[in-house]
Amino acid sequence: MAKEMNNRQAYFNYAIEDKIEAGVVLMGTEVKSIREGKVSFNDAFCLFDNHELWVRGLYIAEYKLGTTNNHIAVYDRKLLLHKKELKKLEAKIKEKGLTIVPLKVFFNDKELVKIEIGLGRGKKEHDKRQTIKERDSRKEIKQYLLK
Repeated sequence: MAKEMNNRQAYFNYAIEDKIEAGVVLMGTEVKSIREGKVSFNDAFCLFDNHELWVRGLYIAEYKLGTTNNHIAVYDRKLLLHKKELKKLEAKIKEKGLTIVPLKVFFNDKELVKIEIGLGRGKKEHDKRQTIKERDSRKEIKQYLLK
């Protein structure tokens, strides 16, 4: 079974305030490709269209053993949430200037593909430098303790 695929760049570019687990509408070949770990979050983001949440720019490589019914690598995929959660997210985005970014793709206990989405606020340049400093100091401490 494939491990979860994380969007490390989202944690660098955004201060994540809240996380939500959502289902996603996929084709069979997409699931097989995700099992192989062939997912990329480059330029992936979430948006509302007609009160439905969609993830755009999520790259799932074509399944190598797929036939003519293989999926398209990059297209909008619908996220599955309860109406109450969708209304709450849409309200937070409109009033606070937050954005929704995909953080992780994984299989749950029932072997269903889930996407963890985060409600995040964009970091300024000085916040990103602070994140780099903290990461470097943690790395140095870890190396020092291992000696």
